[in-house]
Amino acid sequence: MVATHTEQAQQQAELQKRLWAIANDLRGNMDASEFRNYILGLIFYRFLSERVQMYANQLLQNDSYTFSEAYQDEDYRDDLVAEIKSSLGFFIEPKALFDSMIQHIQAGNFDIEMLQDSINEVQSSTIGQESEDDFKGLFEDMDLASSRLGSTVAERSELIAKVMMNLADIDFHENELKIDVLGDAYEYLIGQFAATAGKKAGEFYTPQQVSKVLSQLVTLNREEVRTVYDPTMGSGSLLLRVGDYAKVAEYYGQELNGTTYNLARMNMLMHGINYSRFDLRQGDTLENDQFPERTFDAVVANPPYSANWNATDKLDDERFRKYGKTAPKSKADFAFVEHMLYHLKTDGRMAVVLPHGVLFRGAAEGKIRQYMIEKDNVLDAVIGMPANLFYGTSIPTVVLVFDKSRINHDILFIDASKDFEKGKNQNNLTDENVKKIIDTYKDRKDVKKFAHVADFKEIKENEFNLNIPRYVDTFEPEPPVDVDKLVADIKDTDEQISKLESEFSSMLDDLEGKNPVAQQQLTKIKELFKNE
Repeated sequence: MVATHTEQAQQQAELQKRLWAIANDLRGNMDASEFRNYILGLIFYRFLSERVQMYANQLLQNDSYTFSEAYQDEDYRDDLVAEIKSSLGFFIEPKALFDSMIQHIQAGNFDIEMLQDSINEVQSSTIGQESEDDFKGLFEDMDLASSRLGSTVAERSELIAKVMMNLADIDFHENELKIDVLGDAYEYLIGQFAATAGKKAGEFYTPQQVSKVLSQLVTLNREEVRTVYDPTMGSGSLLLRVGDYAKVAEYYGQELNGTTYNLARMNMLMHGINYSRFDLRQGDTLENDQFPERTFDAVVANPPYSANWNATDKLDDERFRKYGKTAPKSKADFAFVEHMLYHLKTDGRMAVVLPHGVLFRGAAEGKIRQYMIEKDNVLDAVIGMPANLFYGTSIPTVVLVFDKSRINHDILFIDASKDFEKGKNQNNLTDENVKKIIDTYKDRKDVKKFAHVADFKEIKENEFNLNIPRYVDTFEPEPPVDVDKLVADIKDTDEQISKLESEFSSMLDDLEGKNPVAQQQLTKIKELFKNE
């Protein structure tokens, strides 16, 4: 029986809750961001194991062999292994599967070195395959020899065994649980770890609702986006979100941080994206562009804000040459934008999250901004976002939308900075907030105190300063003062004070008459009171 949408949502919520409980309960004194590598790696290992099992069972459904029996039969083995590698890009033999490790744990003869050997086999199975680069080093951040897991092999084995048994208790296939639900649960864990990682969180995760905004902006009126690219992809969540709104054939991305790069590849596979459909690479995007000759239908990014970069000799680089100026070495924001535009097809659209400073800073950034507006005419919209949306920073941000197929020469300004739901640690965008932004972008009309379409003349008169308050007036005047009511209120207050003074004076007279000893002190108080 296929689960309904409501049932699936309930299953997903329960799955997410249980996975996070495991992560919290079993990490002990280990930092959450460090334990992340273990629990996400083990979930991924189980996922790969089940993928092999399911595919092998499918191949053998008309035979009387189990996967284990077929693997032991030399007449079956080679063809079986070759077929699985060809389709999935990797292979795990029966004795190295997640379920086999569980059996060893239950039998009391498991040690962590068995698991290490099994994980090593995943990568070695891809050597010589087209998938080799996609699987290389995937598990390198799951250091099973780390003393953080325990000082001895026995202690490390005990902790990892507990995690694996807890994961084994969760049925990932209950009521035909779809692969995207498991993938989304995996991404939920990434987000939860981001919430506990402080400033480091921005390195690997863009909040889901912000990803929805960017993804819908680049897919609007498009049923298919053949190629999508993120030059600072983090864990890949933004890339994957584009696939929720349009059919994507191929995903491309680059990421500097090695651990985060591994997360992105795992995330792709966990969402059912075959290795043949993504090309993710590690490296410094600005210094070592891994896709120098490629252009893409859609580009999305949430690059590091105002990062340092090596601006020396960059005008010799085709990506930056035509602007005549380079972004400041302490603020690489426009360098990322230039890089993205270089890789955008002539009919492509891109959306990028940046700090507000890109809208109004002068000098080289002002020249670059003017060139993009006046010469290239590619800037389509400026969308001001609420403050405190992102992990690790509370600054307000702006989404810039670029479109190379524009024929108009205006820019849409949207001030969405006040539309949010206040959270405990950070603000959130509701689905209604997201829809309002997307609908406004689609309609491209003035909306009082929210949006304004500025023509080129207006932008030029503002000297290409794009600060949103110059274009969208959100000022709320103070309500008019009712002078007559104010005078009446003052008169009433004076009468109340006079009445209270009279009552207090009467009370003092009574006290003075009843207690002669206090007469001198009370007289002084009355005099002071009258003077006041």
